[in-house]
This record gives sequence, structure tokens and C-alpha cells, in this order.
Amino acid sequence: MKKLAIIGSTGSIGTQSIDLATAKGCRIAALACGSNIELAEQQIRSVRPDYCAVFDPAAAAALKARVADTTTVVEGGEEAVLRAAAYEDCDMVINAATGIAGLKPSLIAIQSCKALALANKESLVCAGAIVMDAAEKQNVPILPVDSEHSAIFQCLRAGEKDEVDRLILTASGGPFFGWDKKMLAGVRAKDALRHPTWRMGSKITIDSSTLMNKGFEVIEAAWLFGVPAERIDVVVHRESIVHSAVRFIDGSIIAQMGSTDMRLPIQYAIYYPQRVVNPFETLDIFSLSGLTFHAPDRETFPCLRLCEQAAETGGNTGAVINGANEVAVAAFLRDEIGFMDIYAIAADALDSVPYIAQPSLEEVLDSDRRARQAARAAIQQKG
Repeated sequence: MKKLAIIGSTGSIGTQSIDLATAKGCRIAALACGSNIELAEQQIRSVRPDYCAVFDPAAAAALKARVADTTTVVEGGEEAVLRAAAYEDCDMVINAATGIAGLKPSLIAIQSCKALALANKESLVCAGAIVMDAAEKQNVPILPVDSEHSAIFQCLRAGEKDEVDRLILTASGGPFFGWDKKMLAGVRAKDALRHPTWRMGSKITIDSSTLMNKGFEVIEAAWLFGVPAERIDVVVHRESIVHSAVRFIDGSIIAQMGSTDMRLPIQYAIYYPQRVVNPFETLDIFSLSGLTFHAPDRETFPCLRLCEQAAETGGNTGAVINGANEVAVAAFLRDEIGFMDIYAIAADALDSVPYIAQPSLEEVLDSDRRARQAARAAIQQKG
């Protein structure tokens, strides 16, 4: 029986991880969540974990009172979340936390020799060298949960590393595919949240609409698979059926196809290297009417280009872009800034925060802090 700890249990990936774990009979030993204590209570009563951490201590106190009749231990604060990521009675940690808040849980899971099923791309965007070095030293596998990286992970089994020519990341293009900058000027949060194919949390949905999320995935792929950014292509695939592909040196392109259901890559990570029966609805190939592929518009959606450049530059650039982006997206969701301001704020932060070629963890976190300060100052000026 697989024994799991799920970080970010009340988010989109977290809830789907619980759905899958329940359907497959996995043991969920520990949970960690944000402030959605209503859903956390439901999860505790459903899966009966030994331990539940809540990042917000006040929310933890409220949850503890609500589940006092259960045997689940509830604690609050960052240290509690890290205890969940290192929980002794589990063999795999699914890190589905949002943002840089997932970085320390990833490192703690690795240091505790837990297999890491990684949905928190910011761990690698912000501190890829640190995370991958720790995983190598501890001989801990990092198993990708993002649908695109899971697809590449699966496709790579078709050949040897030195036979790989290029990685091909697919992107849906978001709700504004085909728009120009003039059309985007009046976009509001409610418009950007209408993703054409995936149901996700609000932050990642906005990142998908700006193509920032795809840019982050370029950085993540470079670290996960040891392929330089200049050999990673992005292609817009509106149908979201081909989740990504690998081109080999003989010209063969191996692609992974599937339904738009994150439970498939979650399951693949949990049971790797075996494949097991999927208890949920799968892709019906006869329902497909056609597949289309387009080059991304980096001029209209410059966040992608910004991240591709950061992937090549390395250092603390990913942490800076991510920190500024988190602040900018939150402001956009509150209708305080415009859609195109997200890129401008991230780019300006990259100019204002000093570059560090080989940052320590403390320097990564400090770069994040500086980027957030720069972003908040820029938002205040626009207000």
C-alpha cells in the first residue's frame, strides 16, 4: 500500500490527489493546507490522516476545534507544514502547494528521503540547482506531476538521454489565443479565468493566460531533464490532447496523449515505474475531430520570452520573476492592475534585483523578498 503525504491538499491538484488515492486504496498519512478549513475538515473526516498541518496558525486552531472528535493531530505554522512533508509514516510526498511556499516542503521531503511527486513548479523555477543537487545527494526520485512534464517523462522512456534532440512542451494558449496587445489592454480577471480546456486554481489559470506558466515550465523542464533551454520548444495546441512530446535525433517524435484530467499524471507519479489501471474516464480517440499546432506569439505574450531568457541565464532570475509575478497576479485578481502590467512588473523586478549566479537558499528567499517589494512598489505607483 502506498503511504502518502499531500502538501496543498485543498487546492486543485491536492483534491484530485485525494480522489485518486481514495479510489486506488492508498493510505494518506499526512495533509498540509492553507486556510480553507471547511474543505480540510471534509478531507480529515474522509481519509482520516494521522496529521494535518495548516499554514495559518489561526486557521489551524479553528480546524483543530472542528475535528476534535477525530484522532487527527492538527498543528499550525510553517514548521507544521514541514513536519507534514517529513512525516515518518509515509513513503511519498505529493507537493501540490502553490508558489514559492512549496520550496521548503520539497527540500524537507528530499532530506527525509521521501520520493517527491512534484506539482509545485516553483521549487525548480526558484531553486532548481539546490533542489536537484539535494535529490542527487539523497538519491531521491523527483517524479513530475505537471501534465506536460509527466508526458515528457513518459516519452523519454522511448530512448536514451544522448538520443534526445528536443523537448516539445505543449500549451493550450489560454483564453486569449489569437488576440493582439490592443485587444488585451482591457482584459479583466474574470476574462482571464475562463480557461478553454483545464479546470485549475485561479493563480495558475492567470499564469496560463499570460503564458507565464508555460515559461515556468520551460525552466522546470530544463532542471528536471537536464536539457538546456535552447533545446526546449513550446507549441500551442488548443485541444490539450497531446500533453507534450520528445523529438529524438533520428527525427522521430514521441508524444503522450490523454484526457484533460490531472489524475492520470498523479497516478503515473505515484506508481512509477509501473502502469496501473486508471479508475477514471480516459481519452476516447474516436471522439477527436482534429489536432492543431501553432507557434506561440512571444510579442503579444512576452512572459514566455522573459522566462526562456531566465532559463538560459539561470541564477536567481527564476526566483525574481516568480516573486514579482505572484504579487502582480494577486493584484490583477483584485482588479488593481491591467493584464499587460503583469509582464511589466516582472520584467522591472528582474532589472531591479541584483543578479546572483549561484544563490544559496537564503539568497533565493531574499531575492524573492526583494522582487515582491519591487512589485508592490510598482503596483502602488500604478494605483
